[in-house]
Amino acid sequence: MSRAIAARGFITESMMGAGSTDTNRLIREIEQGLPLRAMESLSLGLGLALPDLATHLGIPARTLARRKTAGRLSPDESERVVRVARLLEKALALFDWESSEARQWLREPKQALAGQSPLDYARTEIGAREVENLLGRLEHGVFS
Repeated sequence: MSRAIAARGFITESMMGAGSTDTNRLIREIEQGLPLRAMESLSLGLGLALPDLATHLGIPARTLARRKTAGRLSPDESERVVRVARLLEKALALFDWESSEARQWLREPKQALAGQSPLDYARTEIGAREVENLLGRLEHGVFS
């Protein structure tokens, strides 16, 4: 199975279990703190080492070490993981599930995002929404 196929739908499959699409369940999982494997799945999908992803998510190295021991993220960290996972899925869909192109797009600075990469710009929910808007414009052929 290719990485692109494996990444497809990984929010629901890797974070909540195969075949699950229940939004209410995802909300409960976030509130309880996602298992660390959710962040590991996102790391694989983005082609980033776990410490590099932690940096993008604003999780200090010492906190990441504690999360590895505990095996669970905090609700706030879980929310950030899901936020970036949502963007990865949208980028994958835009690039016809070509994971290398989607990952490159998420990492490279964009003029429309004040010269920041989509991953960096998405550190806040407002920034993530702007990245989603940009992906939507690209999907519909609006390149401004």
